[in-house]
Amino acid sequence: MSVKNITVTGMTCNHCAMSVREEIEELAGVTDVQVDVESGRVQITSDADLDDAAVTAAVVEAGYQLA
Repeated sequence: MSVKNITVTGMTCNHCAMSVREEIEELAGVTDVQVDVESGRVQITSDADLDDAAVTAAVVEAGYQLA
């Protein structure tokens, strides 16, 4: 099991958090995604190490950026 913490900028509400969560959950191996809108912190739990480029692409696809 692997845990990755990232910070996402631009989220302002629960809908934002849901968009980010849904995109990241589509990545292979992801088992859990926790999003804190206030701090922008996103904790991703997966079965194996995640590719940073894939995580970044998922965040961008949701309409946000990594800090």
